[in-house]
Amino acid sequence: MKIDTGQLIDFGERYTAAWCSQDPDRVAAFFSAAGSLSINGGAPAVGRRAVRDVVQGFMTAFPDLVLTMDDVNLDGDRTAYHWTFAGTNTGPGGTGQKVRFSGFEEWKIGEDGLIASSLGYFDEADYRRQLQHGTGTV
Repeated sequence: MKIDTGQLIDFGERYTAAWCSQDPDRVAAFFSAAGSLSINGGAPAVGRRAVRDVVQGFMTAFPDLVLTMDDVNLDGDRTAYHWTFAGTNTGPGGTGQKVRFSGFEEWKIGEDGLIASSLGYFDEADYRRQLQHGTGTV
């Protein structure tokens, strides 16, 4: 499916709003039925239910999470969605610490106009450090 820059920006903005909604089904709806999400080279979550479960984990751990779209751009048949995640780890067993970290997802958009695969990356060592020591601001 051919997507233009305006459509891509709109898609990214709606995806970002879904992450901020505290409704994991809204995020999962951006994925094809058999779409996948892999984070930092881990095993992929395949299918909307599995993607939903991954998203739910972040939403539960960070009830105040705010995702900001930093940039979104096309590179051949791949889309790079750059984001910043901020929140306080106050979910069950949380540390109470504020975190703020950036990363990106490399999307392949399927023929249905939804995410067929997403490869997400962020600095996991920095994330874990912030979970223990916080950022001081969100």
